[in-house]
Amino acid sequence: MNLAELAEHNLAEHGEYERLVFEGRTYTNRELHDRSTRLASALRAFGLLPSDKVVVMMTNCPEVFVAYTAIWRAGLVAIPVLFLLESDEVRFILSNSEAKVVLTSRETHDKVAAAARGLDVRIVVTGDPGEVPEGALSLETIVTEHAPLQAITPRKEHDIATILYTSGTTGRPKGVVQTHGNLRANVTNGWNSATTRRTGETNLLVLPLAHTFGLSAMLNGFLSGSRSILVRWFDVERVFELIEKHRVKAMSGVPTMFAYMLAHPDASKHDTSSVERWLVGAAPMATAQIQEFERTFGGTMYVGYGLTESCPGVTCEREGMVRKPGSAGVALDGVKIRIVDSEGTEVPSGEIGEITVQGDNVSPGYYKNREATSAAFRDGWLLTGDMGYVDDDGYLFVVERKKDLLIRGGFNVYPKDVEEVIYRHPAVCEAAVVGVPDSLMGEEVCAYVVKKDGAEVTEAAIIQHCRSKLAKYKTPRYVEFVTELPKTSIGKIQKKELRRAAAEKYAR
Repeated sequence: MNLAELAEHNLAEHGEYERLVFEGRTYTNRELHDRSTRLASALRAFGLLPSDKVVVMMTNCPEVFVAYTAIWRAGLVAIPVLFLLESDEVRFILSNSEAKVVLTSRETHDKVAAAARGLDVRIVVTGDPGEVPEGALSLETIVTEHAPLQAITPRKEHDIATILYTSGTTGRPKGVVQTHGNLRANVTNGWNSATTRRTGETNLLVLPLAHTFGLSAMLNGFLSGSRSILVRWFDVERVFELIEKHRVKAMSGVPTMFAYMLAHPDASKHDTSSVERWLVGAAPMATAQIQEFERTFGGTMYVGYGLTESCPGVTCEREGMVRKPGSAGVALDGVKIRIVDSEGTEVPSGEIGEITVQGDNVSPGYYKNREATSAAFRDGWLLTGDMGYVDDDGYLFVVERKKDLLIRGGFNVYPKDVEEVIYRHPAVCEAAVVGVPDSLMGEEVCAYVVKKDGAEVTEAAIIQHCRSKLAKYKTPRYVEFVTELPKTSIGKIQKKELRRAAAEKYAR
């Protein structure tokens, strides 16, 4: 059941091939596997025991591939950490996870060193051994000095493979436990659900490998035998350049990435005709944006829905199936969905309620956090905190985060409904809608709008645009134009920050 077996399966099934291209250099699957087995041996030589924790904090690079499979091979637990986090956030993760080792890069070493001060943590740094900071070890050196660890350490289905810490937008981050069984089920569910199984294709891997979406894309590549063009971090010009150069067939991303591509002033000058499939997930994307993206860049954009707690796949649109605007597709094989009311009772199709999920891919809970676990995991079901409905054909429509629902004058207002309309305005690049406390109506509707470069539009024009397409109670009372929306490190809009700003300015 050890996930490290996927790398060996990849070699046996597909033979040696060019697995990664990164900043001008290619890496075969055999080369990555050899380095991984040597790093696994080094980690065991440190005296680490099965289930000990190892943090991996780097930008996207081949060493992340090597690190994850090495950690699992040695029977250890990988703690992926986004390189954008600050020292106090990293220190909390180090302390909470009780990590023994941190694998990091020269560019993030100082942040890690500050976070680890006073903790019994060994720091290993990638790059030139001659430039390793004092007190740290060289990853290159230890990989060279150790013979491969030939045997994979046995792991059971329920043994922890990773702990992924949430962004912490509602307080201290929670560590989502992902077992070997969970992650294997997610890969298998996706592979079994594909209406067309493609092997050996070239994809663009731009998602952070420290995020559940990026981790899933990496693991899926072991089964499909894909060739991945790995990007250190998202840069829109670099993305266009690599798609053209390598004739990329598929790319997965979050809505913000695709919005930046659409907003780029030279977007029409780039050849993206090779791309057949764009997969969008991690956050909702407006239907109007999806349609504009397909017109501009070609290919088909498929919408998926998932969470870190479901490791992450829940639903996805599939090739050859009827597309329903606004839908996130149907449940993946091996995944069950129920829509329930506030009492936990399943509601009829078409009726809005909380989305709950069941399957072997669903996490057992949060690391060392019984209270949060009991609140989100009940009777074998994950309570997602997302509101939505399933139609008669089994298609899921995600309406809103439960906490983002606002009530104006006794009527429910789902911000996504309003955002969908705002995105239809030709001057709008991005939009987010939140509620503002109001003594008369309970809440008022406030829209934050980012205009496209060079576009001109007024508050009155946005309100009139919405009024012509929405019920009066859904129409924004306030419109704020901003240069950018606050986002998490993965690109999700932080509505908590917008609610705070709107309340300070408009609450009455």
